[in-house]
Amino acid sequence: MDAVSETMKDVISERENLRSLLRTMEVRCEQAETSLRETEQRNRMLGDSAPFGIFTMDTAGRITGLNRKMKEMLPWPEDEGMLSVTIFEFQPLLEAGIVQDFQRCIELRQTITSNHPCVKSAGTCLHLRFTISPVLDDGGTVTGVLAFVEDITNLKLAEDAIRESEDRYRLLFQSAPVALIERDASLLKKHLESLHEKGIQDLHLYLNNHPQAVTECMSMIKTVDYNEAFLRLVEARDRDELTNGFGPVNFEEYNRMAIDIILMFADGNIAREREETLHTLKKNVRRVVIKSLLVTGHEDTYARVINSLVDITVRKQAEDALRASEQHFREQAMRDILTGLYNRRYLYHKLENLIEAAKQNRTYLSLIFMDLDDFKQVVDTHGHLNGSRAIQEVAATISATLEKPAFAVAYAGDEFVLVLPGYGQTHAEEKALQIRSRIQTTTYLKDIGLALSLAASFGIATCPTHAADMNGLLASADNALFAVKAKGKNAIGWAGIHD
Repeated sequence: MDAVSETMKDVISERENLRSLLRTMEVRCEQAETSLRETEQRNRMLGDSAPFGIFTMDTAGRITGLNRKMKEMLPWPEDEGMLSVTIFEFQPLLEAGIVQDFQRCIELRQTITSNHPCVKSAGTCLHLRFTISPVLDDGGTVTGVLAFVEDITNLKLAEDAIRESEDRYRLLFQSAPVALIERDASLLKKHLESLHEKGIQDLHLYLNNHPQAVTECMSMIKTVDYNEAFLRLVEARDRDELTNGFGPVNFEEYNRMAIDIILMFADGNIAREREETLHTLKKNVRRVVIKSLLVTGHEDTYARVINSLVDITVRKQAEDALRASEQHFREQAMRDILTGLYNRRYLYHKLENLIEAAKQNRTYLSLIFMDLDDFKQVVDTHGHLNGSRAIQEVAATISATLEKPAFAVAYAGDEFVLVLPGYGQTHAEEKALQIRSRIQTTTYLKDIGLALSLAASFGIATCPTHAADMNGLLASADNALFAVKAKGKNAIGWAGIHD
């Protein structure tokens, strides 16, 4: 009886243990189910909140799951009917040619990524990118497929717009009547920033002291393209000729231009206009106005810089011709028509400034008044025409003895004034002696069959010795000449000596 009791106790105890174990297992199962539900909920939330479509299928093509985004992308059957869809028979995917990608993924057991430009959905065409991956079991057998689907329609439209914009830009670039060059200066910009970080503040001084740095910087500016108008400007038949034969002619000119360009990029003053001289392949010289422009979107990198070159050669030639013409007329207004020497207008305009300069510099300025002796007899004997010819030849004799800044003035008739900046009394007298000797040893009017000998008288005055202003200096020299003429002519007199 006791043995039976003990056995019963053991059975009861074992039963309680089993019940306890069962309750523990039930709790664990409940916890596992709760955890599974939570995991499924999280996965569902993640899947439904994903910005791209997700779906799974078995190897037969049957849909086993898909998220909210995927449901919105394609025209699936209503309600839960989509789970009965076979991908291999789903019309939108068949028409877009995507089914083959699923088959290849299963056969090759590899991830396949492909873009499909027109997948029909609610009457529209979507541009979708499929990333299709095989699902493998522990033995490496394909049990299904997981697909991620991105709607890249907007991206595709943006790419098409950019491509279309680029095509329009290229068309305008190539057909523009103005010479255009597109360059990439991004490497130069980075290099200039690194020089600044190294403490180089005065870039102009640095480039002048390091010629090799100029060459290095310019090599960082890459030419991307140029249009037909540029080829015409540099007189190149084609692009090969331009590449093989175009380069700087004068090193100093190129170096100056290169430093100017580098500093322009360093300062960020890209849009500044500048004039440059360009030598064409046919060795012709062109004067051009160059203006640079950063293409929108590349302001921070300088990766796309457009240079326009406007040929202003004809305009510059016209300006130079006009300037030369103005200078010629201005010069003629200051010249004596008969002799080509300066006239009294020029004398009065120039002499006052020269006297002031002599005072400031504490130097001398001498003036010689001269006229031809007994020239009235020449006119009476040979006529006014030959008298004028003789004056022309005397003017040539005088001019041959003078070097700038000295100059001669046809003052009146056979009278001349010589202005000698920097000449003191002795030097001025030497010049007067030289001219008198030249006149005496020259035979005039030989070209018309005459042999005319002439002589001249001279009056000299020096600033500041004899006068300190223009009127006083002219009067002093004139008085000195008058005194010489009164005493016998063919001589040289000083102001204050023959008065």
